[in-house]
Amino acid sequence: MQADLTERVLRGLYSAALYLLVPVTLYHLVWRGFRQRAYLQRWDERYASYPETVPAAPLWLHAVSVGEVNAAAPLVNRLRALRPDLQLVVTTITPTGSERVRALWGDAVTHVYLPYDLPGAVGRFLDRFRPALALIVETELWPNLLFGCRDRGIPTYILNARLSARSLRGYRVLGPLIRRALGSVHRVAAQSEDDARRFLELGALPERMQVTGNLKFDMAAVDTGAFVAECRAGLGAERPAWIAASTHEDEEAAVLAAHRSLRESHPDALLLWAPRHPERFRAAVQGAREAGFAVASRSEDGWPRRDCAVFVVDTLGELLRFYACAQVAFVGGSLQAIGGHNLLEPAATGTAILSGPHLHNFADIARRLREAGAMRIVTDAASLAAALRGLFDDAGARRQLTDSAAQLLEDGRGALARTLALIEPALPAA
Repeated sequence: MQADLTERVLRGLYSAALYLLVPVTLYHLVWRGFRQRAYLQRWDERYASYPETVPAAPLWLHAVSVGEVNAAAPLVNRLRALRPDLQLVVTTITPTGSERVRALWGDAVTHVYLPYDLPGAVGRFLDRFRPALALIVETELWPNLLFGCRDRGIPTYILNARLSARSLRGYRVLGPLIRRALGSVHRVAAQSEDDARRFLELGALPERMQVTGNLKFDMAAVDTGAFVAECRAGLGAERPAWIAASTHEDEEAAVLAAHRSLRESHPDALLLWAPRHPERFRAAVQGAREAGFAVASRSEDGWPRRDCAVFVVDTLGELLRFYACAQVAFVGGSLQAIGGHNLLEPAATGTAILSGPHLHNFADIARRLREAGAMRIVTDAASLAAALRGLFDDAGARRQLTDSAAQLLEDGRGALARTLALIEPALPAA
């Protein structure tokens, strides 16, 4: 009785705070909308209002943004093949995640934004779709959502679960509430032993914890041959090209400075530049022009020209293929304390990997890549330029990095099979 009372009080205080913050959510949508217009659309979904034509779905999967959607893609594809009778709803939070869902599956799955964690919105969402099983990818611990699933008897699985030390500290602000919410989760399938340990510290039940590995190792092979040939047709096969991928605003000056330094020794070097957020696409083009480079972009020019020094990849869903067009990849979000981004995508395309030192979001993968001699760490523009220069001058060193990464990728596979074995018994009956 006392435990139920404590939970009601904690949930009440948490929910009251969220309702008071509703005006802030509207301000946030407007502010983001000035930078990315998609945030000005589909507000009804953010508060769980749907047209009558949206069908119920016995299987629900949530993936917050592009990275989580890509990680879940092999699982979704396998589930659709195994159980084509199951209607699937996939939720995201970001517009870029939404676009990725549409690009991968079109109308074959139902897609809406996950509503804010308000009790009323969560209830409307769950009652509208009536899922029999909830699959949450990586780290989305929304108390009202987890309690709503528990109260409706919906088994909840956190798949490919990861929890950095920084996220652990953040969630501890709501420690007693999060502990109770995690206690309602049917199973946590962690990426690594370190992730499992942190989930246990946060309140996950030991008997419901399992280490299944990282689904990103099981990414499906992408045929990039024709794409690379078309990209290279106007450049020449031997022209040195590197890609700065998923960069953030505070890294942009370092990217341009490194490219300027590189071109002192390799005057024909090409930078393929894919900023992390669409609102930075235009700024990247403008910044490269102001730095004195001849610039082209995917949306305006299609392919890089022989006379351009910087080519901005200002589209979504093509990063993996553009990785394959470069000999060396710098993966952003790592020169500043963002925590890094997916290092396995360049590994899958045979591209030598460079990264900054801030990798707490991918600590396990980064550690394994470093131990295998499959990546190099740079700390600033000067060391990035030096690493690029060294790898362009030494094909053998590039090959050693890419071969080691490919072997690590192959050795890491298996999470998909283990995850499927975990959730198959919970799938609704045919």
